Amino acid sequence: MNVTVKELTYRIQNKTLIEAIGIEVREGELVGLIGPNGSGKSTLLKNMYRVLEPDKGAVFLDQQDLFRMSYKETARQVAVVSQETSVSFDFTVKDIVFMGRNPHKKMFEPDTGHDHEIVEQALSRVGLLDEAHSSFSTLSGGEKQRALIARSLVQQARFLILDEPTNHLDIRYQLQVMDLVKELGITSLAALHDLNIAAFYCDRLVVLKAGRLVASGSPEQVLRPELLHDVFGVSAEITSHPLTGKISITFLPESVNQLIEGRVKR
Repeated sequence: MNVTVKELTYRIQNKTLIEAIGIEVREGELVGLIGPNGSGKSTLLKNMYRVLEPDKGAVFLDQQDLFRMSYKETARQVAVVSQETSVSFDFTVKDIVFMGRNPHKKMFEPDTGHDHEIVEQALSRVGLLDEAHSSFSTLSGGEKQRALIARSLVQQARFLILDEPTNHLDIRYQLQVMDLVKELGITSLAALHDLNIAAFYCDRLVVLKAGRLVASGSPEQVLRPELLHDVFGVSAEITSHPLTGKISITFLPESVNQLIEGRVKR
């Protein structure tokens, strides 16, 4: 699925939170959405999965206008994985994953053998088949995120939106979640905080600042010291990792910057 966002604008109480955003996520790509807190990342994503309604603009899933689709059809096409999720009731992991079948069923329609097969395949794919009957609340943060990804798989959605899916996770689980998302090969748009993770996993990056699009392109094109200073207010050294060939970012404290500047002046 190709996803195209055109001139998306969202305002609340006369304040513009995102303005005229235009991006594209091509078939099978993992595109990273980066920017400082308050830049509009989550607002953009919430417009795209229809929690919020934009004031202007359009989103196309292939040739379909997202905002002219029914909410049930949207749920068949778009799956969402947000930050670590807590639930109010004591659902099992399998219960949580089964919820992904709801967009494909009528009210009170019973689960079929086909539904169970799809759910078990998804649990197996994310490595949670042995935890199917465990309480969701007892899982680690990384396991919870994998369960939510399994839920998106049983939705059989063709576009996956991830809103800071690695936030609050230990680095091991961050890597597990991102490895899994990358391996799925589903057209995906992910808001990410960790720029090194974004640089390693994402095919392309989209940068927001104060609700506006300021850059897009490959990690190599986007992650430049000048942009990081302008958008995030930090200084950084950009290198190529000797093993992976991917961009590696070392952030420099202000005290180091002053030392470097002092040496240059001498």
